[in-house]
Amino acid sequence: MSSTSRILKPKRFVLVLVGPTASGKTPISLLIADKLDVEIISADSRQIYKLMDIGTAKPSIEERHKVKHYFVDELFPDLEFNAGEYGKKGREVIDDILDRKRIPLIVGGSGLYVQALIAGFFDGPSADHDIRKQLYQRLIEEGAEKLLKELREVDSEAASTMLPSNTRRIIRALEVYKVTGVPISKFHKSKPQFDFIPIFVGLNWDRKILYERINKRVDLMIEQGLVGEVTRLRELGYSSNLNAFQTVGYKEVFDFIEGKMDYHRMVELIKQNSRRYAKRQLTWFRGYETIKWFDVSGEEDLRGIASNISKYYVTSVGAGGFEPPTSWSRTKRSSRAEPRPE
Repeated sequence: MSSTSRILKPKRFVLVLVGPTASGKTPISLLIADKLDVEIISADSRQIYKLMDIGTAKPSIEERHKVKHYFVDELFPDLEFNAGEYGKKGREVIDDILDRKRIPLIVGGSGLYVQALIAGFFDGPSADHDIRKQLYQRLIEEGAEKLLKELREVDSEAASTMLPSNTRRIIRALEVYKVTGVPISKFHKSKPQFDFIPIFVGLNWDRKILYERINKRVDLMIEQGLVGEVTRLRELGYSSNLNAFQTVGYKEVFDFIEGKMDYHRMVELIKQNSRRYAKRQLTWFRGYETIKWFDVSGEEDLRGIASNISKYYVTSVGAGGFEPPTSWSRTKRSSRAEPRPE
């Protein structure tokens, strides 16, 4: 913990488990459930979708029967869901779990979703470079007036303070709305207040070992039928352009099915893009000083790590918890945007 953290009077607590893809978050969360009376809140932007089981490494039905999970297998892929909606609904779930004297365990690799849930966005989320690039391209093709008109439709309050010449502000406001579903004007009005204290833990792997795990995980997904899963989605009439499919694994398989690449290139790209995504996740989470990192070297460590995390949680709660001095805002070590689950 940071030396500048201050001990608070006992309040309500949530446990937050983060880490890159293939780091063992799901098995460790289930092992924690053997130690603590938890219900699990997924902070994964794609596990909420039905019919997308293999490519999202979704907890199995048996695992979800063992421990109550939220935001897993709830929506069909053609329904939009964003971080703003997740934060609002997720806090309602946290309140319900706490009211029943149980422990919310937030598990995931999406920094944006974790931020939305336990800290809010304040002035909005970090930059989403993909969406920003698209908006700048539209600025060139359609002009500032068109973008400002679009902003008026979703955030008239913010738009009323802008002229067509304020292109950077227009694009930022549209970007925030597209990422979160919340007008930027709302972020500017008030700082969210929460009546719980997050206790953060993270899983730290040697980079080489993590990448080997990612490669093996992709091979297993292929063996389990990832191509068949995507084929079924296509047969059901779902377009590859849906936002739900703009993620590692699904994008590449759709391209393979549509004849844009061969099988071996598809597998190679899924592994490559998964490793790159993990690297960006690590960069993102390393920017937070309040995460207590636990070193993991192999599968044999998972049970012990789960036990140590459980003890750390109990000890932290016993001490009254710690309030991050920056409310889980990022430190100056990194200014990169939250990685999209490509």
